[in-house]
Amino acid sequence: MAKRIAVVLSQGQSQHPAKRQLEEDIAAALLMEPGIDLVIVPHLYDLKPDGTGTLALSNIKGNMIVLAWLFDRATRWTLDRMGIRGKEGTSLLKSADEETDEDEDEAAEAEETAAASEKTRVNDSRDLPNRKIYCLDLRVQPKAETFVEEVKRIAREASMQLIGLGGLGGGIGSKPTGPSASGPSPAALARFAEPTNSTALPIISAPDLSPVNTPFSFLTESKSADASGETPSQIIRIEETGDRRWYPVIDYSRCTNCMECIDFCLFGVYGLDRADTILVEQPDNCRKGCPACSRVCPENAIIFPQHKTPSIAGSPEVAGSMKIDLSRLFGAPETGESAEQAAVRERDEQLQLAGRTAVGASVGLPKRQASAPQPKDELDSLLDSLDELDI
Repeated sequence: MAKRIAVVLSQGQSQHPAKRQLEEDIAAALLMEPGIDLVIVPHLYDLKPDGTGTLALSNIKGNMIVLAWLFDRATRWTLDRMGIRGKEGTSLLKSADEETDEDEDEAAEAEETAAASEKTRVNDSRDLPNRKIYCLDLRVQPKAETFVEEVKRIAREASMQLIGLGGLGGGIGSKPTGPSASGPSPAALARFAEPTNSTALPIISAPDLSPVNTPFSFLTESKSADASGETPSQIIRIEETGDRRWYPVIDYSRCTNCMECIDFCLFGVYGLDRADTILVEQPDNCRKGCPACSRVCPENAIIFPQHKTPSIAGSPEVAGSMKIDLSRLFGAPETGESAEQAAVRERDEQLQLAGRTAVGASVGLPKRQASAPQPKDELDSLLDSLDELDI
């Protein structure tokens, strides 16, 4: 029997008819596919930490596919913040724009990887479960068939049979003949179940992770296998009520634990765990609509999934490290604020709305020299970035 895989469909926040229709079409198609357990939840970003949706997702132990109205990166790290972790699964689903610029993206990604390898990231020292989480952005394609085909491809990839050992399945490229062609002999199975050598390790049976035996089985009905031996698809629908939320999500694959976010934020959102690693400790302290800490992060590791700016909302582009418009240094007209200026303004606005005193650039911005009276300016940032270049 093929391995089952959980598919999580995160619904959009709005009641837009086109979005709802796409969700319904995907759900209806996946219900016809054997070996798939479908979990429909409200928007991932709005799930309560102690809610039924978070509980249901936390009890999925194997590989999982998550479809959401968010950038793939935002989905992955929103799940990570909920304690739902795993290795990053690769999706072949791309938007039309991504397919057009694929060559340029590969070159930019290679440069980014080379630069990133010189720094230690928080994710390098984290232990992740031995499973894969595949994140699909529902905004990249308008047709349900595209997503269904990608889910089926991932399910096939995740259910590939393991290579057998000895008489229990042959090796790569082997073509068994004789009695073993249809499988291991009863004698071989008996020796495998009860080894006779003194060095054999005990066999620990794997837990049954089918939906009926998971802690949220009260949300689904048990179904018997059909004539082909496949258990029909299961569906779990989670309903939660609550307001829309606003809080930062940390991308630990980019975060270097530099602490600039905790120094800049004055609302008590960030904290440290026992290993002195930065975390979002009080997410509901975050001021709605304020992305200031993301603007000052030198690695673009802080995501606000609902922000209108793609680089802040979790797009794969890099906006960190050098957040300076170089065209302004070569005579281009003044078109707006720098990232740091916008961050200071946004923070001051939220401080005043909370009845507190604005602090300007005097708090939370790193100084180039500890004895200098002014915080680091654009020229300082440019020089720092040039110093980091391998030229």
